[in-house]
Amino acid sequence: MIKTIVFKLNGKSVNLRVEGERPLLWVLRTDLGLTGAKYGCGEGVCGACTVLINDEATASCQISAKEVAGSDIRTIEGLAQNGQLHPIQEAFAAHDALQCGFCTPGMILKAYGLLSSNPAPTRQEIIDGMEDNLCRCGAHVRIIAAIQSAAKALKGGTP
Repeated sequence: MIKTIVFKLNGKSVNLRVEGERPLLWVLRTDLGLTGAKYGCGEGVCGACTVLINDEATASCQISAKEVAGSDIRTIEGLAQNGQLHPIQEAFAAHDALQCGFCTPGMILKAYGLLSSNPAPTRQEIIDGMEDNLCRCGAHVRIIAAIQSAAKALKGGTP
């Protein structure tokens, strides 16, 4: 059934007529042209489709459009502000924490969610917190280093 769904997306109000059961991932990619969230497994276990819903990292392939009504959604396209990369994005670039880049948007948003709830995670807490985001290229060691660096930068320290 077609529904009007209203939510905030990357800081702007969105009023969209869409099939209510349509997965948020396809609403973002197809209907709104935001392709940062990727289709990976379609089962919510790879993390490629991660977005922030009310600042919580969420698999967008597992949530319907109607479930996000009234929510504040942020995609990788909305993380940078005023042309300035977010410190997590800067840390990923500085640490070469990507190779093919397919998992990177989801990794960055999952790291955002992790650091929002735990601003000073241990290495093991980072590993555990990022467990649901997979990187086929094997950049995990650099991803962990980037998140550690971002945590320092977000607290006002030197990355």
